[in-house]
Amino acid sequence: MASYNGSAFISEQIESILADIGEHDELVVVDDASTDGTAGIVAGITDPRVRLIRSPENRRYVRTFNAAAELARGEYIFFADQDDLWIPGRTERLIRSLEVRAVVAGNVALFGGPPDPAPWSLRSQDSSHRVRNLIGTLVGYRPYYGCAMGFRRDFAAVVLPMPRYLYESHDLWLSIVANLAGEMSHVESPAVLYRRLHDANETPRGWRGPKQILRARIMLLRCVITASARLRSRRRAETGR
Repeated sequence: MASYNGSAFISEQIESILADIGEHDELVVVDDASTDGTAGIVAGITDPRVRLIRSPENRRYVRTFNAAAELARGEYIFFADQDDLWIPGRTERLIRSLEVRAVVAGNVALFGGPPDPAPWSLRSQDSSHRVRNLIGTLVGYRPYYGCAMGFRRDFAAVVLPMPRYLYESHDLWLSIVANLAGEMSHVESPAVLYRRLHDANETPRGWRGPKQILRARIMLLRCVITASARLRSRRRAETGR
């Protein structure tokens, strides 16, 4: 979990996570130099499964998620936002998919709405459509949400560290790597209750300008190049060539 000034929602989110993971699992929270009481709230939780790391400076959410994932010690690594709620049973459902493929992406249900997947949700039958999923990621119509995604430990060397030029969309980086590798699995049932917009949310509000869109697309194309190079290196290491 990457936390920053999330005191309004983080206790409820942590409670939902701890209720869904096992006794030998952990929740790694990297606080991105919050200026409110967020870090203190996390520090006050007595459950030994919670590990709090305080960043000495604000690094923004991509670097913070990267730090949390690198500190994780489990076989399965899931991203968690500070303001959502995990739906009971999601961990078990996502792990079942991770036993088959290295990366999983679940859907989200909107907080306060019906418990059904949002209208733009992923479909399980599209899991193996590598090119279509990759194009959808680059164009922006494949709804990959980091808060509903995870990956296996044996795939971490490809995912981490995230590229230094990646200033947003850690979830799209993960989807690019997974689809290029043919290791993506879509789970249709919602994994989280998603708080779409509030004052502390990182989700952009309104439409972006042409320059912002172009900059983001160039960044994602660079991700494709970086991910392809890492996957080639991985194949060479596995085959000894």
